[in-house]
Amino acid sequence: MPHIDYYFATISPFTYLAGRRLEEMAEAHGASITYKPLDIVTLFSRTGGTPPKDRHPSRQEYRAQDLPRQAKKAGLPFNLKPAHWPTNAAPSSYAVIAAQKAGGGDMGALVHALLRACWAEERDVAEDDVIKACLSEAGFDPGLADSGLLAGAETYERNLEEAVASGVFGAPFYVVDSGERFWGQDRLSDLEDHLAGRL
Repeated sequence: MPHIDYYFATISPFTYLAGRRLEEMAEAHGASITYKPLDIVTLFSRTGGTPPKDRHPSRQEYRAQDLPRQAKKAGLPFNLKPAHWPTNAAPSSYAVIAAQKAGGGDMGALVHALLRACWAEERDVAEDDVIKACLSEAGFDPGLADSGLLAGAETYERNLEEAVASGVFGAPFYVVDSGERFWGQDRLSDLEDHLAGRL
């Protein structure tokens, strides 16, 4: 059975624009997923990237054009300048880590709910009540937001180290157990072709 390590940030717009497509294709091809939230800003600094606010104006302008286009293609509501971005991604990431360990809910739904909260609903995913609402929506115990903070912090840091070691430099990023890597929501069709043996 193929396996996918899914590296992402809970405040990444391109991760939001991936929607639920990863989960759909994993189910179709019998693949398992390990969700690995990470600190995207630190990842950039470790791998030669630049945070959006520090990029050349031409890159910022292109991003401002491309994100709404991609949202339209994906059929997802999208706010280019959400009220609560950037924000601290650590609390929501710890909740994802705790939920994955606890089980019993829908991980894809949880990740998408957190991203949707930021990019479409003007909610701050650093806030405890927002995180708990997203956990509940995805079928998890909202109390997970209060538990395992130390373990969550350790795993969050480990995810970053594993990402760097695996050649990850952005989000979303998909690493298959075959060693093939796919960067960006716009490469999900390539990932599916790989899982199907076509690529």
